[in-house]
Amino acid sequence: MTSQHRHRVMANGWGTRLERGTRRAFLRAVGAATAAAVFSRSARGAEERRRLAVVTTEWRYHSHAWHMAERFIHGYPLQGRWHRPPIDLVAAYVDQFPENDLSRDRAAEFGFRIYPTIAEALRLGTDRLAVDAVLIIGEHGRYPKNEFGQTLYPRYEFFQQVVDVFTKDGRAVPVFNDKHLSWNWQWARQMVEQSRRLGFPFLAGSSLPVTWRMPAVDMPYGAEVTEAMCVAFGGVDSYDFHALETIQCMVERRRGGETGVRAVQALRGDAVWQAMQAGSWEAGGWDPQLWTACLCRSQTLAQPETFSHRFPTAEQIRQWVKDPVVYRIEYRDGLRATMALMNGLVADFTFAARLSDRDEPLSTLFYLPPNPNVVYSAALMSKVEEMIVSGKAPYPIERTLLTTGILAAAVAGLTRVGQWQETPHLDIRYQAPRESQFWQT
Repeated sequence: MTSQHRHRVMANGWGTRLERGTRRAFLRAVGAATAAAVFSRSARGAEERRRLAVVTTEWRYHSHAWHMAERFIHGYPLQGRWHRPPIDLVAAYVDQFPENDLSRDRAAEFGFRIYPTIAEALRLGTDRLAVDAVLIIGEHGRYPKNEFGQTLYPRYEFFQQVVDVFTKDGRAVPVFNDKHLSWNWQWARQMVEQSRRLGFPFLAGSSLPVTWRMPAVDMPYGAEVTEAMCVAFGGVDSYDFHALETIQCMVERRRGGETGVRAVQALRGDAVWQAMQAGSWEAGGWDPQLWTACLCRSQTLAQPETFSHRFPTAEQIRQWVKDPVVYRIEYRDGLRATMALMNGLVADFTFAARLSDRDEPLSTLFYLPPNPNVVYSAALMSKVEEMIVSGKAPYPIERTLLTTGILAAAVAGLTRVGQWQETPHLDIRYQAPRESQFWQT
């Protein structure tokens, strides 16, 4: 029996109430609070506004706090109208203040307070948890890198300070964690285990799974998928996570649900060009029709001077793409997937998959509107809003846990280009919701 089953919870508004036996055990552990206070719903009516605390590395123009936190102070467009969430941003903790910091101006304009510690932000300066949800944004800012080139963003450290408040105060509320859970796989797994143990809704990840698609298609639920691909752009340990979630949000809908990943192979430079010429997965590459389908969905495909919509030759691709990066992924049920970062060839995210009952690949563009009206982040925050109001995450945290693990293995594998990295720890199984989660109107 899993810890999730042992600690059964009942969703109740924007908090959760543990069942009686677990509640007694928890009270003994924390030695504080009364039974009625533990993980209980606020006494206020469901129609009243929720209070949100933001914990972020920095808050400047184009930062993720700018993308996400500001949706809860002035709203966002939704289905042809301006939507204002029933949520008030009341407190923030900001770790770094660059010269172009916006947090203090936003606080002055919109009336929330910036606290010197995470605990004070969650308690609104009192001695008890005083907010109804927490938004953790551990992206951007100046932080050290490890030997694999990963930026050591303090998402895990932020999360632990949030959980410490929950534990000490005997109450927990929904938490959203931006992007992958941590650069450290063990920490990422611990974060998910803690959310299960304490019974609070936990959502994480990228905006790619929920943004618009062109065409507006989803993987048919229960489809037999044999191979998938995402062609994308951006940096390692950054946009590759977005591309991996692009793949995962589609293939998790396949027959049998998600079964986990057996092994990951990372390629870079000349090894990518060799794989591109291989002609098939079995020969060390990928299905050329999936590659073509992805490029044909791109709205940013590079062109020679004076040309429009010429399909690039292999020689042109090698000329334009200076640092190609590819991750090849073998799933435990036999599915194969390829993630390709092709800076200089494309500047968007496209997906294609081979389905057993179709002659042609299923393919689409994951559409990201340009700055400054980056409405794809509003699509993601609409899912956070849904979780805060309903008390239930709209899709499983296991998706982000799995993509976190794939990314960690792949980035480490870039130091051993071409070697398969066995991933027995990524035996992660879950069932995706049947209802599509991306914006369609």
